Amino acid sequence: MKLLVHGAGVCGSLLAAQLHEAGADVSLLARGRRLESLRRHGVRLAEEDSPVVRQVPVPVVEHAADGYDLAAVTVRTHQVDAVLESLAGFGGDVLFLHNWAAGAQPLEEVVGRGRVLLGFPAVGGTMDGDVVRHRASNPVTDRVAMPIGEPDGRTTPRLERIVRVFRAAGVTTKAEPRMDAWLKTHAAFSVPLGRAAYTAGGPAALAEDSDAVRAMLRLMRQNLAALPTPPVPRPFGALDKVPEGVLVPLLRRFLRSRTAVRSGLSDTSPATAAELDRLAGQLRALTQAG
Repeated sequence: MKLLVHGAGVCGSLLAAQLHEAGADVSLLARGRRLESLRRHGVRLAEEDSPVVRQVPVPVVEHAADGYDLAAVTVRTHQVDAVLESLAGFGGDVLFLHNWAAGAQPLEEVVGRGRVLLGFPAVGGTMDGDVVRHRASNPVTDRVAMPIGEPDGRTTPRLERIVRVFRAAGVTTKAEPRMDAWLKTHAAFSVPLGRAAYTAGGPAALAEDSDAVRAMLRLMRQNLAALPTPPVPRPFGALDKVPEGVLVPLLRRFLRSRTAVRSGLSDTSPATAAELDRLAGQLRALTQAG
């Protein structure tokens, strides 16, 4: 399978590097300064605060030319429209790996009906200049599988093939039959969480404001209740059953944790605000329609 990773930020760079090191036929699409950096140095990776930087010579391209079997799109939600324009003549299947609550239809209108798959990346980190700083290997968290699925929930031969290719490269992956509902559930809690952390200046600061955490939790509950389908995974339904007095301290403890502080919740860049705004708009349209 010839693969194209469309998007050279944290998720795309990590995914392309892992696929390349496993021997997969993969190219990474980038533009501008990021493209020039990748051409000179390859994908530069470092574990968290480690001074050791290694270089992975992933092939890079500037355009989504034909000849690829699959493109994995790893850009932010508000950047998808621009990517869709570049994929208008793309001949392969397209796996969208990012926050997305609008369903497959607007993607299929450009890419083509039956050629879209949905998913969510299971990797994370931050950009430090042109170095991708990622979490150190962990035998527990590394078992968290990247969910991917067909928009209609079927288990198709192409889905099974993609899962096999990713797993063979060491990317823990699973077929998720309710992928569209999974993404909408994720948006229902990630928009209040992301906006609250952004407003506070990061997760640690948010943790110190119990009223803000309580307001965030109530928005999560409202969003989940307004979804047209039950939450996926099912345990998210418990957010409406566990008392606030129990959940608020748990959320504050999470927000103070190393995991939260080193996550994308600490990113207060304009790009984060733009992504949250786009995702919130999708969620609003979804809940109003329901």
